[in-house]
Amino acid sequence: MRHRRRGRKLGRNPKHQRALLRNLASALILTERDTDDLRYLKLESEPKVKGRIVTTISKAKEVKPLVEKCVTIAKKSLPAARAAEEHAAGAERGSDAWKQWRTSDRWQQWNQAIAPTVTARRRCLKLLGDKQAVSVLFEEIAPRFEERPGGYTRVLRLADPRLGDNGTQAIHEYVGDRERVDEKSERPA
Repeated sequence: MRHRRRGRKLGRNPKHQRALLRNLASALILTERDTDDLRYLKLESEPKVKGRIVTTISKAKEVKPLVEKCVTIAKKSLPAARAAEEHAAGAERGSDAWKQWRTSDRWQQWNQAIAPTVTARRRCLKLLGDKQAVSVLFEEIAPRFEERPGGYTRVLRLADPRLGDNGTQAIHEYVGDRERVDEKSERPA
């Protein structure tokens, strides 16, 4: 019996489950990368649609809370990042002006203001295990969902099963990009 043990096993041991969920969450986040980043990394495979992965229905349902939690953490750190920009150095790192800023009180204020953002990044890094995914999450995804109270992703069941094992497939994607708009037709009078 699985007394109060939540979550699906997905046919794996617990370490493998965590690794699978981390990889799925990172894959979903990394589909939002710019194509310039892909050329820089010399990766030839671009995602067909940004912000969307295709996986089995049970894996998609299991990874959804992890992705939602990471987006919420990143979203809550945005005000601290904006507050830190007020005290940031205007000079390039390593220059004389930057060194002077580094020893001033403005640096102390910047350090205090940026601390919640650094903590949030570290929490997401611990959950995802991928630095590039964390940077994409904080720079591109979190500002997009700043006004949304929750429900950043959705799972859509696909009609066609997977060819190899007849598994039920699903699309796990971010909401907001491809929203359906119901248009009411005007009735002729």
